[in-house]
Amino acid sequence: MPYTPDYEHHVPLNFGGYEHARSFDDSKIVVLPVPFERTTSYVPGTRSGPREILLASGQVELWDEETRSEVFDQGIYTLPELEPSHPDMRGALDAIGRVAASLADRGKFPVVLGGEHSVSVPVVEALAARTPDLSVLQIDAHADLRESYQGSPYSHACAMRRIVERVPCAQVAIRSLCREESEAIPGLRTRVFFDHEMRQDPSWMDEVVASLTDNVYLTIDCDGLDPAIMPAVGTPEPGGLSWHETVALLKAVASRRHLVGFDVVELCPLPGMVGPNFLCAKLIYKILGYRFGSGC
Repeated sequence: MPYTPDYEHHVPLNFGGYEHARSFDDSKIVVLPVPFERTTSYVPGTRSGPREILLASGQVELWDEETRSEVFDQGIYTLPELEPSHPDMRGALDAIGRVAASLADRGKFPVVLGGEHSVSVPVVEALAARTPDLSVLQIDAHADLRESYQGSPYSHACAMRRIVERVPCAQVAIRSLCREESEAIPGLRTRVFFDHEMRQDPSWMDEVVASLTDNVYLTIDCDGLDPAIMPAVGTPEPGGLSWHETVALLKAVASRRHLVGFDVVELCPLPGMVGPNFLCAKLIYKILGYRFGSGC
């Protein structure tokens, strides 16, 4: 059965806490938790990511000292968890896409919480159909450019391959890919910023921003960050972005391009370790501050 969100009559775990929640109509920002996990290929657990991010968000201070703003003034509304039950992978993704399309048509700024990285595909498809000159910025350890993986063209390992079929991309902090992906890159609409090359180029952030179109969708796979600060992932890789590199890049993008939405995916919570969950919640609020606060 297709998912039909009830925008007014539910009691979700709200981003930032219940006491600051507004109605759907009074909110510019809508958070969509998607605990979807079907193609995990190493450590499972990403389906728990959205709920742990929402739990941690209640501990994030709402005043941001950097942007000197409280983004909650814009209204942040959290939808119920969406976990499509359609047995076919494409059918399940289409269900996510219908919700993303509905949010875009209502003029909402979507924040999607995954789940595995495949959830980004239908969201980008929905926004690309409604946003001229859209590009995607991916922060990730993995290129995710396989044509198919383990029998599915919609595996998390194929997410960006499906996305570059729709819009151009910039891929940042990449440090893991197969030969097939490496050979395909020259023929794809993407600019790959390999982690080892970024370390030799002090201008890499400016080059990332310059490679993007005016309208940008952001997808953040948690393993794009250094595992020293983000160990809670299912497919960890050494290297990656520090906290300060991440927020500096996102601040530059938000100030020089128009951010139309974003997702945070592939958090694989670790029992007894709340730091990575809180980092995701803090990062989401930071991005919203760059987008909506301080005159952005």
